[in-house]
Amino acid sequence: MTPQPPGNRDKDAGRWSDLERPPLSETALRRALLRPGALWTSLDVVTSTGSTNTDLAARATKGEVTEGAVLIAEEQSAGRGRLDRRWTAPPRSGLFFSVYLTPRVPMSRWGWLPLLTGVATAAALARSAGVDIALKWPNDMLVTVDGTERKTGGILAERAGDGVVIGIGLNVSLHADELPVPTAGSLALAGARGTDRDPLLRAVLRSLEEWYGTWQDAIGDPAASRLQETYAAGCATLGRSVRAELPGDAELLGEAVAIDGDGRLILATADGVQQPVAAGDIVHLRATGGGYSGQSE
Repeated sequence: MTPQPPGNRDKDAGRWSDLERPPLSETALRRALLRPGALWTSLDVVTSTGSTNTDLAARATKGEVTEGAVLIAEEQSAGRGRLDRRWTAPPRSGLFFSVYLTPRVPMSRWGWLPLLTGVATAAALARSAGVDIALKWPNDMLVTVDGTERKTGGILAERAGDGVVIGIGLNVSLHADELPVPTAGSLALAGARGTDRDPLLRAVLRSLEEWYGTWQDAIGDPAASRLQETYAAGCATLGRSVRAELPGDAELLGEAVAIDGDGRLILATADGVQQPVAAGDIVHLRATGGGYSGQSE
């Protein structure tokens, strides 16, 4: 093929020529992660897609993938978080991927999967990037940038086929002027010792495989697998005054005091009642002269 002069190159090619953000190597990742007896059974890297969760869930529903399928996108145009919030970032600036799991534990314990994924991801990034990741119940990952908590990642779990698709979005190399909102952060802004996505992704998937295996060996018991205590130790929500924005436009104020055996957040309200919250949007609050105000989304 005759090389094109710079002025004649396809405009889209320029989007993928950022040397600071090299592309992931599908071949190298497969070689490192797909091995006999491993959890991960297939791995695909796509240049761009709307949502890896949507794509992998569609494949799972059609029976086209088995447990351990991994789908990674260099760029997502319609990445989704909880409450259908959108997650966007420049190409190759983060890790955007989904995995398909079919837990062999009682379905009543599947609600622990987003929390397990948070624990596994935080542990992996502490080792591989040297960044302390705090977990905001139920599925956000926070870093500290200039003394302020910032959201650097999120987790979304959805039923599909006979199992669950778990999506992870993680800001890795975003600069301050690239952040979608002021409350966002990235591993780079939090002082990560490296932003090469290849070793970071390998570390996260290996940590997830380890935690998932331990949890399954314990038949999904969060206490026996030490998942419950480990999550609580890394949860930035516990010990905070919070506002739980509940389904149906209700809300509940209280202090987050525990994570129970079902993965629910326990709030101690002003009237002395301990109220479990199974689903909802949690806002961390800080004291002000007239009461409380939101500290983070």
